[in-house]
Amino acid sequence: MSEQTVKIESEANVKTYIQKLKYALDHGAKISFQIERRVDEQRKICYTNKFTVAELFPSENPVEALKRELKTITVENYLRTVKDFRFSDRSDMWEFGKIYNGKDVYIKIRVELLSPSGFEHTAFVMSFHFAEYPFKNEDFPYRKK
Repeated sequence: MSEQTVKIESEANVKTYIQKLKYALDHGAKISFQIERRVDEQRKICYTNKFTVAELFPSENPVEALKRELKTITVENYLRTVKDFRFSDRSDMWEFGKIYNGKDVYIKIRVELLSPSGFEHTAFVMSFHFAEYPFKNEDFPYRKK
């Protein structure tokens, strides 16, 4: 397990981040998605990115489906922000949760408006999988009650 710091961003910061995400996606962002991850070797297959994306978007290109779905994230889907010290030079990871077909889906992303080379926006999707544990209303700091 990596060393991490978890925080809850202000609602204004979450809104700004989502605007940044949508801007990147609308302006040719490269979507980087880990369809298979080493951590998935320890999980039940139903909680992996590969299984979830195939289950939810069976006849679609996974990257195109994720691009579309990331554009639907709202401040009410926000869970928390995580700093991963393994990659301290990269921006924080942001966690969201959504419901698809009655099932909770955990989403963890990093958005960078310009790559280190300065030529492209990127959206790195680390996680897009069915949640191992059901979400509770308390998990969402800005969800309307």
